[in-house]
Parts: sequence; C-alpha cells; structure tokens
Amino acid sequence: MSDAMTTDLYEVTMAMSYLREGMTGPATFSLFVRDLPPQRGFLVAAGLESALDYLSGLHVGREDVDAFASALHRPPRDLRALLGLEFTGDVRAVPEGRIVLAGEPLLEVTAPLPQAQLAETYVLNQLNHQTALASKAARCVLAAAGHPVVDFSLRRAHGTQSGFQAARLGAMVGFAGTSNVAAATATGIPAVGTMAHSFVEAFATEEGAFRAFARSHPGPVTLLVDTYDTEEGVRVAARVLRDLDRGPGSAVRLDSGDLGALAARARAVLDGAGLPDVRIIASGGLDEYAVDDLVRSGAPIDTYAVGTRVGVSADAPFLDSAYKMVEYEGRPVMKLSSAKVTAPGPKQVFRRSGYADVIGLADEQPPDGSGSLLETVMRNGRRTGDGPTLDECRARFTADLEGLPTAARRMRKPDPPHATTSERLRALTAGVRRRIDEGASGPRPTATGRRTKRARITSVHAEVRRRAMPHTAEWKVRLHLFEGDERTTKARVVLDTGTTTLTGQGAAHCNPADMNVPEIGDELAASRAMNDLAQKLLNVAERDIEGLGVSRSGHWTAHVNAGTGGKEEQP
Repeated sequence: MSDAMTTDLYEVTMAMSYLREGMTGPATFSLFVRDLPPQRGFLVAAGLESALDYLSGLHVGREDVDAFASALHRPPRDLRALLGLEFTGDVRAVPEGRIVLAGEPLLEVTAPLPQAQLAETYVLNQLNHQTALASKAARCVLAAAGHPVVDFSLRRAHGTQSGFQAARLGAMVGFAGTSNVAAATATGIPAVGTMAHSFVEAFATEEGAFRAFARSHPGPVTLLVDTYDTEEGVRVAARVLRDLDRGPGSAVRLDSGDLGALAARARAVLDGAGLPDVRIIASGGLDEYAVDDLVRSGAPIDTYAVGTRVGVSADAPFLDSAYKMVEYEGRPVMKLSSAKVTAPGPKQVFRRSGYADVIGLADEQPPDGSGSLLETVMRNGRRTGDGPTLDECRARFTADLEGLPTAARRMRKPDPPHATTSERLRALTAGVRRRIDEGASGPRPTATGRRTKRARITSVHAEVRRRAMPHTAEWKVRLHLFEGDERTTKARVVLDTGTTTLTGQGAAHCNPADMNVPEIGDELAASRAMNDLAQKLLNVAERDIEGLGVSRSGHWTAHVNAGTGGKEEQP
C-alpha cells in the first residue's frame, strides 16, 4: 500500500462519488489557519516540502483500491475508477520559513476535483503539525535573545517522524544543533549531546564517571553535574577539567532545580577554579516561557537545550486549520457554517511594511509597496524547481522576523497583526453570499456555532425575534481582551450571525498619573469595542433597508436609542 492510504475515509467516498458523477473539473482548495492559538503572535509556515513530496508521488495502486474496498465493505470493482489516480494539478504556497498570520492561505491546490479532495488529509496533517512546531521553536529563539538553543526533543516526541521534523524545523528557525543523530546526518544540522544520569550512576564515584568520559572523548566535553548534589558536582567537574586541561570549549550541564540560582553558583565555582571558558548548558523541561524568564533574570546560562515541551508544542499542540474548496470549474464557492464562514475564490496574500497584510484574489495586482507571499511551487503535478535548503528557509525566517512588530514577538500576551481583505475579495464574497441566499430554499438552520476558548473571552448569546415571520436565531459574540502595552487594554468583539461576521475594536489607556486598575480597563475597552460593533451593525441594517428601495424616512426607520442602546422599528 502507498501513501495514498494515509487519508480519511470520507475523502475516498467523496472521490468515488465525484468520479461516478463525472465531476472531474478543476477545483481550488485553500489551506489556512482560522485563528492563532493563545500566546501566539505569529506563525511560521512549514510542512510544505513534505506535502509536495506526497503530491509528487501520489498514485492509487491496486493494493490501495483493495484496501479502500475492504474499509467500505464493497467489492473492489466498485472502486475501480480510483485505480491509477495521480496528482496532476498545481500548487501555490507560502514557502517554508516565512511568517504568516491568521486567515492567510498557506497553500492552495488547483486540480481535478477527485485529486484535490483525496489530497486533503495528508496535506493538512503535514502543514498543521509542522507549522505548529516551527512556530513554537521560533519563539524559543526569540526568548533566548541570541543565546544558542539546541533540540533535545526526540525521546518524547510524538513518534520518530515528528522528532525528525522537530529537529529540522528548529534548525530552520535558528537552533544551533540537535541530539537527533538521524536528523543531523540527513540535514547537516550539528549533532550535540552529553551524558545521562545513568552514566554517572554506573560508576562508583562522580569523579570516576567524569574522568572515564573524558578518557573516551578527546577534546572538549560536557559533564552532567546534577546527579547528586549539583554544586558539589560542579566542583568535581571543575577539578577534572582543570587536571586534564580541558577547559576551553567544555561545559557543565544543569538539568534540574532552580536553574537560575544554580547557574549563578556554578559560574562562581568555575570562575574561581580559573575556568572562565567553561560554558553552562541548561536543560530540563524548558520552553520559551522558562527561557525568557531565565534570560530576563540575567542567569549566566550560555546554551539552552529545549525538549519535550517544544517537540510537542505543549501549550498549542494543534492549529485551527482548514482545507476548504473556494472554486469549482470557475465558480467561486464559500461555506456559511456558523463560526466557520470562508471566503470564495483563489487568493493571494500581499505583504506590506509592518505586516499590514492584505488578503486578495489571486489575479489582483499587488497594492503599491507590497509583495506576494504565495508562489507557484508545483505545476501539472511536478515541482517547479528544487526544494529550498535549510539555509534558504532560515534566511526567509530571519528577514521576516526583522519586520515583525515588537508586540507580536512577546512571549506572554502577544498582540498579533491582523490581515485585512481587499475590496475585490469583499465584493466577491458579498456576491457569492447573495447567490447562495437567493438559491436557498426553506428557512436557514439555527446558527449554533461552537464555543471557542481564548484567554479572557466572553461569549454572549442573543435571540433575534422578527414580527410577521416567526423566527428565532442565535448569534454568537466573542469578546477578546488583551494587553497592548503596560497601561493599555485592547478589545476586539466579533459578531457571527451564521451568514455574516462583523468586528468592533476598542481600547482603554490608563493615564500615568492614575491608579492602574485592570478591571476598569477591561470594562472601558470592551464597551468601546461593543459600541463600535453596534454602529457597524446599524450601518449594515441601514444599507439593507436602502437595498429594499425604501428611503430611511419611509416605511422603515432604524436608529439607536441614545438612552438604552436599543434598536427601534416603526411600521
């Protein structure tokens, strides 16, 4: 069986139906991340190379058809139309290493509908997982503030393939090395490693273990000093390194306890022993938050070894990503599901200075002073060129990072930039929505969208009752509160009606002369965001009234009552 089997069963059932109905026209699917996870100010695009390898080799063979038939409890002849299916389409994508924002397409596939559908699971899996890992690793590099970071994640990664990807993606965003020998050999990443506590325990004394290790490994060595008493372990290591004249390039590793305090004491012992060139490596459950705290505290740590929490992106192990059809046979399509509305048509992301990104249609001219993020990387089922090197991916990441706003780089409470949409894309979306509404029969189902958790989110449910036609709908309001800087609170409120989304913005700034009471800032920012949303909703209502051909002074009058904030309708 081939990689074609690595798919969800419904991809197979849909592909079968498409082929049976003769629906083999070109379809475009867009892969994007709806919202950033909490504590993320940006994402780093990754996984594209794995996805392109899969698409290049996609071929449904006889064994695959037999396996599909078995899963469906159908005779193989029923699935014969799938035999020999290959990917012959085009792919446009954001190259690996580039920084992307919520809502921006990372990849778009255009291919005969059965091919584009069957590719969904594998492509989504690779970009989702690897983008999450690359983004986590990038934050570790930022937190380390110039100190080397190395990857120790393999032993607790979610499988060896994931461990390989973590090592590669860490190097892509600036890690100095990895403990993963296979990844180091395959990609040219420096291999790094020390010893385990078991090595020390195997010898009668700590000193005996250190001397034996040094005898086996000429040149600089790294000695693990916290098996028993950490401070005494540093003294023993210093004595061995000084006796063997192994100071320059060697290191001691701290793997437990109060790493900041222990590093300070270790530095004092090493300097007192005349070993200022011996470095201190810290490990043991580190992630970007711990590294940031240690760096800010001034801990004399030279290298940070990150492992489990980074290799599985522990605080954000998945992304809210989606792979959605946006066009079929030249007809723009969109999804109107509550909280999951998509925009129609093939797209492009235009990046301007300061990450004032614009999501537009693929055939639009770039706005002045902007560049396009998506590039054609596959045409007619074949790559358009050789894959990039790690150095090239790292250079892209470094260049994008330089322009990223400071607020988006923060480890805690980052403020991510938000892409806007072009006028043409907004017009197309409105037109497709009207076409769907005009073609729909029967009442629209109640919008019940799922609750999305964020840091400090309030969900509000509103019932809307209309006279003349009994109807109850549930609208979802999500209120996001976050810190702009030390004395500024920002609010963003998003209304989702199931067919429309509107966003209101608000902010509150505490005067330096006043007492800083966060709750008051929350209340002010939230009220201003909701007031902004109310005004936008009123504007939509007024446009709809005008669209009926009735003047605002005619049959309908809508206004916001200044005293109650309520909407009044006059027959």
